[in-house]
Amino acid sequence: MKSPYRVKPGTRVRLRERDAKPPSPADPDENQKVVARLSERINALEDRLCAAHDRSLLVVLQGMDGSGKDEIISDVFHRVSPARLRVAAFSEPSKLEQDHDFLWRAHNAAPARGEIVIFDRSHYEGVLVERVHRTVAIPVWRKRFAEINAFEQTLANHGTVIVKFFLHLSRDEQRRRIEERLTQPEKAWKFSEADLRERKLWPEYMRSYEDAISKTSTTYAPWFVVPADDRAERNVIVATIVTDALAALRLRYPRPKVDVKNVHVR
Repeated sequence: MKSPYRVKPGTRVRLRERDAKPPSPADPDENQKVVARLSERINALEDRLCAAHDRSLLVVLQGMDGSGKDEIISDVFHRVSPARLRVAAFSEPSKLEQDHDFLWRAHNAAPARGEIVIFDRSHYEGVLVERVHRTVAIPVWRKRFAEINAFEQTLANHGTVIVKFFLHLSRDEQRRRIEERLTQPEKAWKFSEADLRERKLWPEYMRSYEDAISKTSTTYAPWFVVPADDRAERNVIVATIVTDALAALRLRYPRPKVDVKNVHVR
């Protein structure tokens, strides 16, 4: 998957040097049409993925509050059959999840053959939120980068294609979106004082994201740093990368188990 947004393995990512705005945003209405076409293409490719039943796709969405994870799920994947698409949301770990290793819930949610699974946040919370809030010791989260790489390598070895997106939102745009959200009754109910507390930790989160992306962008599970200040352009970039990832599998429908020419339906 060639993309200017892909992070090459071994590259040190510095988010402040990456623009949160696309270089030349296109017309929003045209971008919506592009995303709709790509969503149809993703659905067609997923149909083959399901039929072939030997590969799967894991899409990881990470980003600060307001970066557009929910919008991507609804806009980019809305044409995919719900029977073949699953979303796993990683909120605060339950008591059961806390009693296991930090990757346990991620492995349980990983895609089966023929399936697309979207991680809305993910196992990376263990090197982001838990690091920033100091709920685990420094030696613990430092070891987790290698554990994440080993986990993702295992998934890849068993046929899972992994694409990971960091939705790169600027702090100014996040403020604007939070203010916008407060004026909309259908969105204001989601607001919490915790959103503002997390916003104050922005520098710590950026350092944590830089480390996580730099240490875990691999050939088998690459990171893509996607400019997220422009909603429509962000969706086009994500949809294009997902489409390319599925198309690269060159999936074909399996041969029928019977000679269809000799089947007569009465």
